[in-house]
Amino acid sequence: MTRRPLVYTTIAALAAAIAFAVVLPASAATPVRIMPLGDSITGGPGCWRALLWDRLQRTGFTNIDFVGTLPGGGCSVAHDGDNEGHGGFLATGIANQNQLPGWLSATRPDIVVMHLGTNDVWNNVATSAIIGAFNTLVDQMRASNPNMKIIVAQIIPMAPAGCTWCPPGVTALNDAIPGWAAGRSTAASPITVVNQFTGFDPVADTNGDGVHPDDSGFQKMSDRWYPAVVAALGTVTATTTITTTTSVTPTRIPTTIPATTTRVPTTTPTRTTTPIADHAPTTSTPPPARCTATYAVAGQWPGGFQGSVTVRNDSTITSPAWTVTWGFPNGQVISNFWGTTLVQNVAFVQARSVDWNGRLAPGATATFGFIASWSGTNGIPSPVTCTLS
Repeated sequence: MTRRPLVYTTIAALAAAIAFAVVLPASAATPVRIMPLGDSITGGPGCWRALLWDRLQRTGFTNIDFVGTLPGGGCSVAHDGDNEGHGGFLATGIANQNQLPGWLSATRPDIVVMHLGTNDVWNNVATSAIIGAFNTLVDQMRASNPNMKIIVAQIIPMAPAGCTWCPPGVTALNDAIPGWAAGRSTAASPITVVNQFTGFDPVADTNGDGVHPDDSGFQKMSDRWYPAVVAALGTVTATTTITTTTSVTPTRIPTTIPATTTRVPTTTPTRTTTPIADHAPTTSTPPPARCTATYAVAGQWPGGFQGSVTVRNDSTITSPAWTVTWGFPNGQVISNFWGTTLVQNVAFVQARSVDWNGRLAPGATATFGFIASWSGTNGIPSPVTCTLS
């Protein structure tokens, strides 16, 4: 038998080791990123998202990431709460104010699940204007991701007190959506329409205001979204990040953390000391907790309006709770509210955070909303005060 030189044998062994390292790379599939987009029906607390997330996880769709610039909470089912459900927002307002591109840039979704148009109808915006806004939003989604999968709802029915134009407005919008979607859908970026209207009772399935779902309503919405989301997941190609190593031992990358996400450790405030003559340290006084509250009228109709208040933590520390107060100048009376615990005594209003939106990091915001009546004049209250605790 012919004996090979020792150097040849050593080189061959090294080559085999390197080849082994290359063919066994460590890899992690990036989760499919799903953005729930809408108004308070989606975001405040929007528990259809929790039910949908839970069902997807239980049926094997675990490599997903709900994304959005807003946090979730307030639901009994554990879930990934990130979303873009902005209370009081109109589709036409989001489009006209060019708000969606920033949200898309921050979250980079592969799939958008959109329930929008409720506040537009409430404000008696023409169906043609709402559809025009949808066109703008779709163009912006595709500019962010040419292969965006878009799931659009025929919105749930609404029957708020005093809004006689709401039921026919919802019907007109929902009737226009399928034809619009068919005309805008492409092979690369299909638009799927989900009928959230049929079978939803605006009395039995809402919290009493004829607009915002209760538990039964959230369950119905989740059930309608599920098959469309599953179908969209089957058409999304997950991006894989490959790393190579010269070691024969492969390195595992946890699949529960998106490969493209960098975790930034929370900075713990440290005490600073200044030496004095006797060398005894003096402790600096933490800055006072500060916040601002921004009051807005999201929509108005004869005798009624929808308001929203956004609380922002302007301090440098995380605060566990907030309180907002104001006085109505013209006898406005609140009848329904969400995202807060609210008490009104004649003109004076006090709104406190609830368990899922009270904790605000520095710079973070929380929004709550309400429905109120007005007569004669609907003046903006001033001042609107905010305190952190």
